[in-house]
Amino acid sequence: MFPDGTGPAADPAGSHHERRIRSFQPRRSRVSPTQADALRRLWPTWGLDIDGLSRIDLDAFFDGLPVVLEIGFGMGEATAQMAAADPDTGILGCDVHTPGQGNLLGLAERNGLSNIRVANGDAIILLREMLAPASLAGLRVYFPDPWPKKRHHKRRLVQPEFISLAATRLAPGALVHCATDWEPYAEQMLEVLSAEPALENLYPGYAPRPDFRPLTKFEGQGLDKGHVVHDLLFRRRDT
Repeated sequence: MFPDGTGPAADPAGSHHERRIRSFQPRRSRVSPTQADALRRLWPTWGLDIDGLSRIDLDAFFDGLPVVLEIGFGMGEATAQMAAADPDTGILGCDVHTPGQGNLLGLAERNGLSNIRVANGDAIILLREMLAPASLAGLRVYFPDPWPKKRHHKRRLVQPEFISLAATRLAPGALVHCATDWEPYAEQMLEVLSAEPALENLYPGYAPRPDFRPLTKFEGQGLDKGHVVHDLLFRRRDT
């Protein structure tokens, strides 16, 4: 669909990384003409394939802004709203949904949001191979796939190994913000985050919904069904 690096690659890391259970399934569903146009024009400047081959110079990529990593941004509406509300913070959005990547880039262009970049591929490889220690000002994981069936729980993103890795990439004082409307996953998130010695909970349990997290269409649908949304706010310790 996007030859010669003019858009996100179908399998950016290829076969040079180990096989393991993944928390996501690549979704290269139908891309609208508007999304495809945004990807072809903006990807070479604002896009990044997670190939695991080199470290990212975040200072150069974001013109010196502190950078928050958002894993799984869907169609990007909430990401764009947060970027507009906080132009002095860069947002590196990581996802594998091609229409969402194109939609977010289009939103960034239309709204003059120069503090958004889009990464395509596996967030684990991004954290482990391509981001320097203590390089992130924050981590956001909003409404990740809950993998509700017991046999699929091992696919959930928020696991001890993931949080331990992510903590090494967070600068002292960096904020970890997770949100889910799936009660059992919220309980797992709280347990895993609380067990990570590099992090401290800002609240005695779940956090109130912060003003800076916009209400998404997905969240609204869940609330209409009676779902309870849980936010978790943890901070990277200074030592």
